[in-house]
Amino acid sequence: MTRIDATFARLRAEGKKAFVSYIMGGDPDAETSLAVMQGLPAAGVDIIELGLPFTDPMADGPTIQLAGQRALDKGMTMDAVLGVVRAFRAGDQTTPIVLMGYYNPIYSRGVDRFLSEAKEAGIDGLIIVDLPPEEDDELCIPAQKAGINFIRLATPTTDAKRLPTVLQNTSGFVYYVSITGITGAAAAQATDVAPEVARIKAATDLPVIVGFGINTPDSARAIASVADGCVVGSAIVKDIGSGMPVAQVLAKVAALAAGAHSA
Repeated sequence: MTRIDATFARLRAEGKKAFVSYIMGGDPDAETSLAVMQGLPAAGVDIIELGLPFTDPMADGPTIQLAGQRALDKGMTMDAVLGVVRAFRAGDQTTPIVLMGYYNPIYSRGVDRFLSEAKEAGIDGLIIVDLPPEEDDELCIPAQKAGINFIRLATPTTDAKRLPTVLQNTSGFVYYVSITGITGAAAAQATDVAPEVARIKAATDLPVIVGFGINTPDSARAIASVADGCVVGSAIVKDIGSGMPVAQVLAKVAALAAGAHSA
C-alpha cells in the first residue's frame, strides 16, 4: 500500500473528502518552495502535487508556466526538486507527494535511474501529462513495479470508448480535469462535474479527484461534494508568485482545505 492508498483509506474511515494542493517545485526559489511545502500538511493538505519545472509546459496556463520559469531561472533542476522532496521527508514521512510534469526530463535522465531516485527521495506518485496510455510500457508500468502510483488524467472529452484505456493501468486515483483547455482558464461547475465523476466511478474503484478551475473555499466544497476530493493549483501558485508571505499563503490554503473537508 502506497502513502496515497493509505491516505484515501484514512479519509474514507473519517468520512472526509481529499484536499490536494499543487505547487511548483522551486518556485520562487528552493527555500521558499520548501517552506510552503512543509506547511501544507498542517494547513489541511492531504496530498501534495509538486510540479517539475519544464521549458515547454503545454497543458499549463500562464500562472503555472510563469511559476516554472521562475523556478528554472533560479536554477531548479530535477536533482534540485528531488532535493526539496528529501528535505520535506526529513520531517514528514506520511504526506503523499505526487510529482507532476512532462516526460522529456524523465526520458533524458533515463527511466530506471529516475524511478530509483524518485522512490528514494520519497515520491509516491506520478502525473505525466504528455504520456498517453499507448505508451504505458515507457514509464507507467515500470513506475508501478517500482512502487510508485501512476495517476492518469480523464477529461470532458474522454468518451466511453476511450475511458477503459485511460483507466487500464492507472493507480492511486484518477484526476478528472473539469474543463477543456489549460490550467487556470475557467471555473469548474459542480453541476457539470457530477455526472462525469459518476461515469468514471462506474468504471473504476479508484478515487476520483477533480482539478482545474477551483479557486475559492466555496468552489472547493462544491466540487468535493460531487467527487472524492479536489485539487487547487493555480490559485495557490498565483499567491506564491505575487510574493505573498508564506504564512499568508498557508492561511489561504487552510481556508481552501476547510472548504473541501466540509463537503
